[in-house]
Amino acid sequence: MIDRDAVRANAQYLRNVRPIDPEEIHEYVDGTPHPAVVRRTLRAEAFDLRIRERDDGTFVPASEEPAPQPGWNPETFPEKYAFALEDLLVERYGANWHRGESGRRLRETISRLKEDYYRQNAVEYDEVAALGYAIYHLPDYYAAIGYVLDDLAERALLPRTLRVLDVGAGAGGPALGISEYLPEDAVVDYHAVEPSASADVLERMLEETSENFRTTIHRETAEAFDPDEIAGEAGIDLVLFANVLSELDEPEAVAARYLDSVADDGSFVALAPADRNTSIGLREVERALVPADSPHSVYAPTLRLWPGEAPSDRGWSFDRRDDIAAPAFQRRLDEAGEADAVEKAGESDDGTDGDRASGREPGDGTFTNETVQFSYAIVRPDGTRRADVRADPDRHAKMAEMERHVTNRIDLLTVKLSRDLTDSEGRNPLFKIGDGSESVEHYAVSTTRDSLNEALLLADYGDVLAFENVLCLWNGDEGAYNLVVDDQTFVDRVA
Repeated sequence: MIDRDAVRANAQYLRNVRPIDPEEIHEYVDGTPHPAVVRRTLRAEAFDLRIRERDDGTFVPASEEPAPQPGWNPETFPEKYAFALEDLLVERYGANWHRGESGRRLRETISRLKEDYYRQNAVEYDEVAALGYAIYHLPDYYAAIGYVLDDLAERALLPRTLRVLDVGAGAGGPALGISEYLPEDAVVDYHAVEPSASADVLERMLEETSENFRTTIHRETAEAFDPDEIAGEAGIDLVLFANVLSELDEPEAVAARYLDSVADDGSFVALAPADRNTSIGLREVERALVPADSPHSVYAPTLRLWPGEAPSDRGWSFDRRDDIAAPAFQRRLDEAGEADAVEKAGESDDGTDGDRASGREPGDGTFTNETVQFSYAIVRPDGTRRADVRADPDRHAKMAEMERHVTNRIDLLTVKLSRDLTDSEGRNPLFKIGDGSESVEHYAVSTTRDSLNEALLLADYGDVLAFENVLCLWNGDEGAYNLVVDDQTFVDRVA
């Protein structure tokens, strides 16, 4: 048993003198442990000591500067993670894992998972389901988390040295995204809470992260795990609920308990698929965590621009980013369905091909997933908001009182809460907007584009926009307000 206190003492002494070399300090520890044992100890203590390992095997002080924005816009899923997943598939099913019985079973599992999510059925993750889930969702979840972290990094609120608690970590898409988003000199104490067979996939994926990304997997349910076990007095820098709230029986109560473990200057992040049910469910949790009189804040994206107000509309809001290319393992599984159909290797009991019997054409892209589309919420205990702007009651109309403004031209301050929602060319661009007081949906409709109002079209999701002289109309068919942006309207990006 190595004397950890001695290793820590030597490291604390040397950290501000010269690089900490296990080859050197092992001589000053009782029993003269092997340098490799000292190195493992230093890795385990790196977060608390605020040191990071360099490529040459020595340790130096970790940077106290916040993490920068890396220009996150991944086009592909990193090969080292793709290879790791394929290794698991080969170990379980052999080199032709995507063909024959195993391929058909994986495709059926993915189809069932998609159907269960759509119908809000309970999902059980056995080994096959965990692998199927990883095949289909690792890339898009990997990409999505980086865009969310951007909101924090842009205001220097993402530490370079941070403790992360990933609740319902699944197969690890968000974890891998965090690892790749942060700079090489970051030091991360990463904890995952994952009770299902997905933890086995996660464990293998995390082996590909850097030495400074220290990982611990807690194979417990979110309900059973106590976040105070790792929070300590300082709290947790980043608590993440990614694509799991919809699977909890009491998501609001569970999320509230974990929010209490977030550091005063930390962040609680919730992420969900963009479909109607899970997106609205996420927004319900957000609103339960931050009622109108809460000292906490919704940092992004649904900023509340009126003090003391909270929205009560349906809340379906999501972002969409550039596609991420389907990795080889997705393409192989998708295309193998067609080959198996030709070879009649996948016939069902009634003599029909299993893939075709399910109503899906093998090889048609059903089992590739390139779309990066997600809902998210960031809550801050310290009350910080992504944009420190407020509506002016002497100037701006409040969405909670929009009924009184129908057929009038008004000014208002709002947040852009969608990309263009129209589904065909030739239609006027349509965007969901909100100011944090709305009880029904509000949409901005662009009928004329010019230099004075094109900010509506050019602004990013979550940007704050000021509208001047916009026409308010009631859309009875949709039960929503339309704010018509025409050649008499001025739109400015405020923040």
